[in-house]
Amino acid sequence: MTISRRTILRAGTAGLAAGLFAPLMPRRSWAATTLSLGSARIDTLSDGNLVLPMSFVTDHEGAGAVMAEFGLSGDAVEPPCNVTLLRDGTNTVLFDVGSGHDFMPTAGKLAEAMDALGVTAQEITHVVFTHAHPDHLWGLLDEFDEPIFADATFMIGKAEWDYWMDPATVDTIGTERQSFAVGAQRRLSVLEDRIVTFGDGEEIIPGVAARATFGHTPGHMAYEIRNGSDACMVLGDCIGNHHLAFARPDWMSGSDQDPDMGIATRVKLLDQLAAEQMRIVGFHLPDGGLGRVERAGDAYRFVAEGA
Repeated sequence: MTISRRTILRAGTAGLAAGLFAPLMPRRSWAATTLSLGSARIDTLSDGNLVLPMSFVTDHEGAGAVMAEFGLSGDAVEPPCNVTLLRDGTNTVLFDVGSGHDFMPTAGKLAEAMDALGVTAQEITHVVFTHAHPDHLWGLLDEFDEPIFADATFMIGKAEWDYWMDPATVDTIGTERQSFAVGAQRRLSVLEDRIVTFGDGEEIIPGVAARATFGHTPGHMAYEIRNGSDACMVLGDCIGNHHLAFARPDWMSGSDQDPDMGIATRVKLLDQLAAEQMRIVGFHLPDGGLGRVERAGDAYRFVAEGA
C-alpha cells in the first residue's frame, strides 16, 4: 500500500492498529539526552518514530534538492518522537505523552523508555501538552481508557483545549483530519473535570512558562524552562524537523493546520533562538532533540548538543 498524506490523516486508530505499518519496525533508540539546568534535570525519552509521506513535510517542488543536502531521499520520512521529562527535585513533569498503543506500531514506546530510565508513571506529577495531535496526546490513556499517569495534574493551553473540545471542530477541521478531532475529543473528555488551562506567558509550574506558538494547531504552546540565566525551550511541533524547517522556514508545512501562521511562528522563533542561543528540545529533531539553532546564511541550522 502506498503511504500518502491522506492515508495517514484518514486511517485513524482502526486502520493503523490493523497493521497498515506492520512491516515497519520501530528504531529502539531510548535517546535520553540529558541536560542540567541548575538543580533541575531534563531528559528526552524516545517514543519511537513515525513513518510519514514527504507531503506531510512539504509539497514544495524544491524539497527533493534540499532533502538531498541532508542525505535524505525518497517519498517518506521517519521522524523521531522525543518526549521531554523535567525533574526539579519537587516536580516530575512530562511534556506530551507520545502516541500510545493505537496510532503507529513504530511509535508508542514511552513506557519502555521510562522503564529504561527507572521512572514510573506514578512518579509523574504533571503532564503538560504542547498540542493535541495523535503523536503527542494519544498516549494519555491505557487500553481501558483510563489515564496512565493517574496521579498527575494535566495542563494544556486554553486556546488548544477550546479548539479540540468544540463540538464543531470535527465538522470544520476537514475530512482528512476528522480522526484527529474525534481522537482528541475522546481522550481530552476524560480529563474534563481535572484539566488546568492557561494562556501565553503564564508560569504554569515554577520555572516553566508557556509560549504561544500557534499555527501547527490553533493553540500550540512551547515551554521555556528557566533556572536563573540558563534556559531551554521545549518546542513541540512549531519547528517540526531538522531539515526543511531550518533551511526553508518560509515554505509551508503539510502538517500545519494553518500553514501561513505556522510560517510566521517558525521564522520568528528561529530568529529568537539563534540570537539568544537558548537550548531547545524538538519533538521531531534528531539525536534526542536537544541542541541549538544557528544562522546559516539567510536561513538556519540545527546543531545537536555535543556536536
